[in-house]
Amino acid sequence: MSLKVGAHVSIAGGVDNAVANQVEVGGNCGQIFTHSPQVWQDPNIGDEEAERFREGTARDLEGPWVIHTSYLVNLCTPKEGLREKSLDSMQKEVNAADQLGIPYVNVHLGAHTGAGVEGGLDNAASVIDELDVPDGVTILIESDAGAGTKLGGEFEHLAGVIDRTETDIDVCVDTAHAFAAGYDLSTPEAVDQTIAEFDDVVGLEHLRYVHLNDSKHACGTHKDEHAHIGEGLIGEDGMERFLNHPDLSDVPLALETPTEDGKSFAWNIDRVRELRAD
Repeated sequence: MSLKVGAHVSIAGGVDNAVANQVEVGGNCGQIFTHSPQVWQDPNIGDEEAERFREGTARDLEGPWVIHTSYLVNLCTPKEGLREKSLDSMQKEVNAADQLGIPYVNVHLGAHTGAGVEGGLDNAASVIDELDVPDGVTILIESDAGAGTKLGGEFEHLAGVIDRTETDIDVCVDTAHAFAAGYDLSTPEAVDQTIAEFDDVVGLEHLRYVHLNDSKHACGTHKDEHAHIGEGLIGEDGMERFLNHPDLSDVPLALETPTEDGKSFAWNIDRVRELRAD
């Protein structure tokens, strides 16, 4: 299957600008925020702007896009005020995805902050089930590095929410997060083992997107800091096997790699294509 790879690009000046920004770095799919992820804010996308985005995507990209929700969203929280804000924000993001013709909305589960793992997973499922998700839009819960009381660091957490919810949801695996959480990806054998474990616990049929990032920190450290593809502690051997694993050949990839050392998204996308055996 053809390689679907892109980056998380800016929507500065209008969401339709994301298409040109993606083309500029050599991507054919990718990820956006609909607003600053550090604040509670509505997407506020005009109809003409949305139409230009849809037309540009159909013309210039292979797709699919994914929207990443605000970092403030916490599905697992036991705090009613934060739960309501998270629910409202999520509803607006799935509505924006529908408006833009984007099939996926990616969200971190968040932290249970004392509710416990089971309570946090229950909370996450209940928020998801209160959403009115438009047809053609799917929520993806993202794997996490697993620091503190954050959930999503174990594949069992992802499966737990899927099992609890009545909504059809799927998963986005972040390679740096999974590695930081203790799932080794640094050798071909480790990649095969981790993917097999994911399939056993969650099911590969639920893997709809990958955030492809190398890691600046060792496996199991729970430290989330991304590195250039093949230049972190996952390394070239692990990345090459991941990119060529037969069960992942058609899963779209969005890069969240850093811009440093004279290397940006374009360099990393080129690196992905070099490592892929197509």
